[in-house]
This record gives sequence, C-alpha cells and structure tokens, in this order.
Amino acid sequence: MTTVNDPELHAKVKKTTEKISENMHIIANEPSLAFYRIQEHVRKVIPLIVDRRGEVYQLQKDLQGKCYDMEYAIQAVKDIEAADESLKNIQEALKNAIFLKQQLKYVESRRPKKDSNSSVYKRLSAHITLDLPDLPDISGVMRETSNRMEHMMSQARSSSTGNGTGPTELQRSYTTLH
Repeated sequence: MTTVNDPELHAKVKKTTEKISENMHIIANEPSLAFYRIQEHVRKVIPLIVDRRGEVYQLQKDLQGKCYDMEYAIQAVKDIEAADESLKNIQEALKNAIFLKQQLKYVESRRPKKDSNSSVYKRLSAHITLDLPDLPDISGVMRETSNRMEHMMSQARSSSTGNGTGPTELQRSYTTLH
C-alpha cells in the first residue's frame, strides 16, 4: 500500500467527511426537533381546547333543556287540541243543565204553592239564572299554534346542527284567542 501525500486530496476528503458527519447529525436529530415543535404546539393549544370543550358541553346542556321545554309545550298544545271534544261535551252538558233548570222553574211556577216555608234550596235556586255564552271553536287556533311550535323546533334543530354557528335563540310568538 502506498500512501499518497497529496494535501489537496487530503483537504477534500476531510471536507467531505465533515459534510457527511454534519448531515448525519442533522438527520439523526431531525425527529427530535419535530417532536419538540409538536409538543410546544400542543402545550399552547390544549388549554384553549379544554376551555372550548367545556363551553360546548354547557351550551349542549342548555340547548337540550330548551328542546325538552319546547317538546313539553308542543305536547301541551296538542293535548289542549285533543280536549276540544271534551270541551264541546261539557258545553252541551251545561246547555242541557240550564234547559232542565229552566223547565223545573217553569213547572214549579205552574204548581200551586203549598207551603211558604219550602226548602232553602228551592228558594235560592228560584233566583239563580245562568246564561252561558257560546264557547268559540278553538280547534283551529290550537292547531295553528301547534304547527308554529313544531316549525320553530325543526328550525332550531336544523340551525344548531346545520351551520355550526352555535345555538340560535327562538323568538317568542304572541297569539291571542278571539
């Protein structure tokens, strides 16, 4: 083996080995640097994410409560609408009771009075007159109110899940029965 003492070749070899060594050092430490940057990012972002998550859970609880209230209100309106038949029956029963009372009063007025000391009930009921007005038909109004409530619920559900902008506030509808 012969050794060549060429200083230029020796400088080139030394420079090349330093470059290779430097590249190996960078390649070996690159994953560590990347993990350090990832860890740094995670430490900055995690507290914000945890805060947002808490806010989202609270909003979800509030929205769920409002949905339950809305469903309860819709069910109440439907129950009132279903009570329409019962209310009509009560109205008819009141009309019949008034008619029968008037008939009794007429029959009693036609009978000759036997005793001036008749019962207290008969003396009191002779002076009582009760004229009830006809109750309006409220089934149409109840149906319309029920439909409005269902429409608002469906809009609230679609807007809270559809666009992701957060909870929307429902507007209160004031209706009056005429």
